Amino acid sequence: MVLTTEACFEIKIYKSKPLKSARIKIETLKRLIRISWELKIIEDKKYINLESDLIEISKNINNWINSLTKTGF
Repeated sequence: MVLTTEACFEIKIYKSKPLKSARIKIETLKRLIRISWELKIIEDKKYINLESDLIEISKNINNWINSLTKTGF
């Protein structure tokens, strides 16, 4: 959340770096949650909810990065 907030307040040419860092952190979190689920640390329902939310967040960040790329930044 800190990285996406940082990107909101940056000028366009500097938004890419915090967004890419946020994308890496979200992908890492997705993998940690999947491992926790595979090890039966978290329940199926909680895993599905978390994974669904993280997928949506990941899509939004990727769309934001792609929109910056299309405009030349």
